[in-house]
Amino acid sequence: MHHSSKFKIPMGPQHPALKEPESFSIALKGEKIMGVDIRLGYNHRGIEKACEERTFVQDVYLIERVCGICSHSHSTAFVQGVEEIAGLIVPPRAQYIRTLIGELERVHSHLLWLGVAGHEIGFDTLLMYTWRDREIVMDILALLSGNRVNYGMNMIGGVRRNVTEEQAQDILKGVKTLEERTKYYIEVATQETTIIKRLSGVGVLKKDDALRLGAVGPTARASGVEYDVRRNDPYAAYAELDFNVITDTNSDVYGRTIVRVKELLESYKMIRQCLKNLPNGPIAVKAPRKIPAGEAISRYEAPRGEDVHYIKSNGGEKPERVKVRAPTLANIQAVKHMLKDRYLADMPIVVAAIDPCFSCTDRLVSVKGNAGKSKKILTWEALRNYSVEWHQVHGIDFTELSYKFRTKMERF
Repeated sequence: MHHSSKFKIPMGPQHPALKEPESFSIALKGEKIMGVDIRLGYNHRGIEKACEERTFVQDVYLIERVCGICSHSHSTAFVQGVEEIAGLIVPPRAQYIRTLIGELERVHSHLLWLGVAGHEIGFDTLLMYTWRDREIVMDILALLSGNRVNYGMNMIGGVRRNVTEEQAQDILKGVKTLEERTKYYIEVATQETTIIKRLSGVGVLKKDDALRLGAVGPTARASGVEYDVRRNDPYAAYAELDFNVITDTNSDVYGRTIVRVKELLESYKMIRQCLKNLPNGPIAVKAPRKIPAGEAISRYEAPRGEDVHYIKSNGGEKPERVKVRAPTLANIQAVKHMLKDRYLADMPIVVAAIDPCFSCTDRLVSVKGNAGKSKKILTWEALRNYSVEWHQVHGIDFTELSYKFRTKMERF
């Protein structure tokens, strides 16, 4: 390929590795990205409209399906809004259980992300170990709720399942194991030069740009933005918990990695506090079938960032309007900024670094030359392999790191 050649690569909207369709039009000069156009609107499942055709009770379970990994985030945001309109006072024990499930979900999400990030840069050993650890937290969630993914724990007015002393001991045992392993992942992220060199300076998003583009969650906190809904606008039991808001000033993919692995330690701390200080009393209050007329905005710090729900009631059993703004929508414009002047080989990890919530399947087509000439089809897997091979040629080889990692992890 001649380095002066200019062409565009349309990527998407279908994508096998991601959870919602997204369309990228990438302008390239040689291997360098000159600009990216992003088009939304390919994953209209009609959930918001479907909520208007169902009762508030039915909507709790429908809203959980907005995202499997953040199912508790969405259902909590929704029921909080409905409870505010209805003037319900949720029992303290229920608030603590919601917080407990929320932090377990955050652990699951961050471990999943860490594995995906390792995979995108060719570090599949990290993927295998972190996804092994996911099983611990998913088993805990199944123990508490009966489900590993969509937990169905929330109901309007509280939660539908209690936490027993035996379950609490099982949770503490699992958290102890996860904390030991997470400390080693932090050691890998902060000491292994291969990881540091591969992720540093990639996908740069300065603090001013993060604020200007409306980035949220770990994406914003990795750029030095000290903002977390759990602290800035506490809900559930967070006002009674002691935890730190993790930030970093690297403002790149490496910083986003550091923020997420350190947030795991904060989650373990909060889980222990929830179990230790779990109040006695009921886990729910009776809610009316018809919710009084009114509207509310509910905010929740999901693993990916601030999740916002708007609910409007006209006094009936069904909402008049439900609007969901997931954190990916807030972060996607930052991706466009982070990719400019980077190499095509960096695209998989830069996109993955915001932990995007896309879905369905993907097709990437590279079109070169004039109309009528041959087209080269490039799948996501081929792009990932190209990324790994490109960085090996340019001086970053993950073989030695994978061997060191496997050797050290044998003790676990």
